[in-house]
Amino acid sequence: MTKGISQIRLVLFIWREGVVCGNMMWEAYMDFFNESVMGCMQALAGFYFLTGFLKKKVKVGYYLLFALCWLFAMQVTPGGSMAEFAVYILLLSLGGIFLCHAERVSVILYSSLTIVIMQLSFGIVNALLGILYPLMQPFDQRLIGIVFMAAGYLALPVAAFCYRTLCRHFSCYATEKRQYVLMVLTPVLMLFLMGEYSKSVISAYADVGNGYVYAGQVLVIQLLGMASLFCMLFAYKKLQENFRLNTELSLLAWEEHFLNQYVQEAKARYEKTKSFRHDIKNHMTVLKELLCSGNAEQASDYLGDMKERMEEMFFPCNTNHPVVDILLGNKLGIAASMGMETDCSLLLPYPCTVRDIDFCIILSNALDNAIHACVKMEAGEEKYIHVKGRIQGDFILLEIENSYQGSELPVRGTGLANIKAVTEKYHGAVHVTAGDRKFLLSVLLIIPR
Repeated sequence: MTKGISQIRLVLFIWREGVVCGNMMWEAYMDFFNESVMGCMQALAGFYFLTGFLKKKVKVGYYLLFALCWLFAMQVTPGGSMAEFAVYILLLSLGGIFLCHAERVSVILYSSLTIVIMQLSFGIVNALLGILYPLMQPFDQRLIGIVFMAAGYLALPVAAFCYRTLCRHFSCYATEKRQYVLMVLTPVLMLFLMGEYSKSVISAYADVGNGYVYAGQVLVIQLLGMASLFCMLFAYKKLQENFRLNTELSLLAWEEHFLNQYVQEAKARYEKTKSFRHDIKNHMTVLKELLCSGNAEQASDYLGDMKERMEEMFFPCNTNHPVVDILLGNKLGIAASMGMETDCSLLLPYPCTVRDIDFCIILSNALDNAIHACVKMEAGEEKYIHVKGRIQGDFILLEIENSYQGSELPVRGTGLANIKAVTEKYHGAVHVTAGDRKFLLSVLLIIPR
């Protein structure tokens, strides 16, 4: 990495002019220090910031292991920037996957970012040193060579600043839409190739003794490369936020659509009930006349018709909340039609300061998950869904219990995320337990005053 990624070839340019040292042992010592000691520092710095990107912490012993692997890899790797780049990104990727236990796509992306930031940081510092070098001609060139080599590693603080900024503002770990990572990875690799090309330009002209002439151009290219990297990540962050917001809006639109259906059905049943109550006196008069005239059979048929009309107005679940009654009747009716045992003992305040749509989001997502879990049960096993709840002071406790195959908690999906978002809105809490072939979701809401 010190040959390619760090771009310390600027020091070799100074040496080629015969200004550092003619002593072979001194040159060998400087090569060892530059490639082994400082190379390990760069490699470890990259691994440290990769763990920061992935939001993971690893033991100190793993850093020593990573350094040893890097030294061994450099001994068997043929010279050349691309070979070193491939080996280093492989080591970072293996470390991220096996030591940090992170997703492979994230590891590859952040490994590439780590290397490119390191390369651009060294490119900026070395270009600045190339600009300053002509001013150092009157001084002892042996000392200047050592100072310049040490100054080259000022790129590490520059890289550290860039890493911290990215970790704070642009870290996208555990985000959705992993398939769009290539939108970032492709330009990142392009920036790496651009840095390698600019380095080869200054190295080529160093052979004829005027590489510093192009140092200003290389500095501009490296600065633009770093700025382009930040702009690209900013655009990617905005793209991720737009995807998330679009998904949430779609879910809210879907929830609102079904809520409106439940509200309309509740209003229709209310109107039927109101009409029946208005006509109840007339129905009682008709029944009385039929019985008084001895038409018992007709009176019985009339009562049967009245019973049918009354059943049409009754809700399968009586929670004291008309919208929730419609929702539960719909969802539990679907579950019952699929052979699942259903039970509802839920009591809610009405009217309530908890919005109707929030009740619907909690219960619809919970019941959809419960139905899905019961469908996955094997044939012949008990399948049930029980909805319970009660009011206690300023608290509402909702419990949805269903049969469940397995003992581990399922991966949290959009449904549970929506339930948690609504719960946090009312400063409540969500608790999930799984075991003994059952799954229990408990939701606690605080009734706002």
